[in-house]
Amino acid sequence: MTTLHPASVVVGSGRDVVEPVAIASLPVFRASTVLFDSLDQADSAGRLTAQGVRHVTSYGTAGTPGTMALADALCEIEGAGHPCRAALMPSGLAAITTLLLALLEPGDHLLVPDSVYGPTRLFCDGMLTRQGIAVDYYDPALSADALAPLIQARTRIIYLESPGSYTFELQDVPAICALARSRGVLTVIDNAWASPVFARPFDWGVDASVLPLTKYWSGHSDVLMGAAVVREALWPRLWSAIRQLGICVSGDDAFLVLRGLRTADVRMRRHQDNALAVARWLESQPEVRRVLHPALESHPQHAWWQRDFSGASGLFSFELKDEATGGLGPGFNAATAALCEGRRHFGIGYSWGGFESLIMPARLSGARRVRVWRGGPLIRVHVGLEDPADLIADLADGLAAMRQALSNR
Repeated sequence: MTTLHPASVVVGSGRDVVEPVAIASLPVFRASTVLFDSLDQADSAGRLTAQGVRHVTSYGTAGTPGTMALADALCEIEGAGHPCRAALMPSGLAAITTLLLALLEPGDHLLVPDSVYGPTRLFCDGMLTRQGIAVDYYDPALSADALAPLIQARTRIIYLESPGSYTFELQDVPAICALARSRGVLTVIDNAWASPVFARPFDWGVDASVLPLTKYWSGHSDVLMGAAVVREALWPRLWSAIRQLGICVSGDDAFLVLRGLRTADVRMRRHQDNALAVARWLESQPEVRRVLHPALESHPQHAWWQRDFSGASGLFSFELKDEATGGLGPGFNAATAALCEGRRHFGIGYSWGGFESLIMPARLSGARRVRVWRGGPLIRVHVGLEDPADLIADLADGLAAMRQALSNR
């Protein structure tokens, strides 16, 4: 037996798994290079990878056992029995932009709700518009019948977000999907709020769902990732765009999302119960004009929430009375600063969907074009996994601090 030099030993040793061990949690798969037994096998894997054949990879960017397992989980949970394929992206916004780039061409027309996630609006007004794609925004409260006249001959996609960002309008997604299908138009939904436990968008009729796995899917505020889940017919276009753009995620991040997913049902139900307790308490506070939470009976589209969703997440907003903030107006001001800053349990942060509670005033000035916000100061909260009594006490202290700040003016 030829004696190997030390350099060869350190490169080659310890790479064979003689006896696989059955473990409860999938391990981390880190890979750039994929090895083959023959040139024919490498050639075949390359051709099948280019076609997007499931569970075939020729290079780390095309997938590893860990990323493939996560994609399968997304199809099973988000697709919920529908023939779907899923692609992982570095962020939720990347999932939105990549999918729209894959499905739209110059000259196409896109309809977007006016309550859409802010970065999505920036992308639509920027890169999509520069590529010759026409974008129109519509009132998210429109019925399907009222939306129908906005569909043009070149309308390719109706984009949906239900509930909408910050103002939480629900859309009649099943009716809009039926309308779109009858006109040969695709539907794409941002399903951030209630997924992965409380919403099944493909049952509503959507063609594609974009997901911020950063949020409840992971649940621990320590990973950035997104995904697009599409019906099988759309997969070739999406996969082609992903391969051309070089979109991929790391094995470590895929592991974190898979690990967080195991507790998603338990966490989501706790977020729901905590948020409803806080929301109902806020409805009783004299400074609060209304609470925008789809699961509350006071929400204008509560009946749609009961029909479409099996639960609610921890995210909602509440509107303050103008007089409660001294007429300082919406957004960031002395009153909202006193309410939000210095809280023990509510941190100030833009993301949400993790274990922790968050609070942030909404800046809607200039962010809406069709359904302009006419209300008072709006505060968005994400209710985490803390005890709801402690969260309520924290917000009570915040409202008291707001009153004190106004009395000191």
